Amino acid sequence: MQEINQTIIIIIVTCVISFVAWQNRAVMERLIFWSPAIKEGQVERFVTHGFIHADGMHLLFNMFTFYFFGSFIESFYRQYFNGAGFVIFYLLAIVVAMLPSWWQHRKDRNYASLGASGAVSAVLFTFILFKPWDLLYIFGAIPIPAIVFAVAYVWYSIYAHKQNNDNINHSAHLYGGLFGVLMTVAIEPRIIGHFFTVLFNPTF
Repeated sequence: MQEINQTIIIIIVTCVISFVAWQNRAVMERLIFWSPAIKEGQVERFVTHGFIHADGMHLLFNMFTFYFFGSFIESFYRQYFNGAGFVIFYLLAIVVAMLPSWWQHRKDRNYASLGASGAVSAVLFTFILFKPWDLLYIFGAIPIPAIVFAVAYVWYSIYAHKQNNDNINHSAHLYGGLFGVLMTVAIEPRIIGHFFTVLFNPTF
């Protein structure tokens, strides 16, 4: 019996919930990450905010990236937790990536956040652990080795977070990627040796 593609299921669920939230403001407001609601006990928002997006471009970018790297990471995590490892990994990434922002803004009634970027970053950086020299295509056209992209991405996330002049939660990207790496290393420590072996023997 063919296994269900969990990556595709997550994409479908995310798209459906995002579309519903765009049509119904009450749904958007109930699912978005908002610190006062968390304080009142709506802790499910730590997860639900990862299934809604600001607009079509936000959704497309996240799900496009997730589609290309999710299946590979899914194949690794399927061997854990009775086949549910990848779903657990993805949901935990949504939560963990948001924790630093929640702590920083826990008393700010004007702060809200949404999107799957933290979990997508976790998937992307985990992929880099396995294949640091694989080429990623920026804007679908510009090739760049995965490890070079990772370094640039971390630098930019730190810089943009300090600048704090846009509406993007850059820290969630950063902590999501960090979670992906640490979680994978914790589950399979041998990946460290694999990473450095491949890193010092580049192939394109």
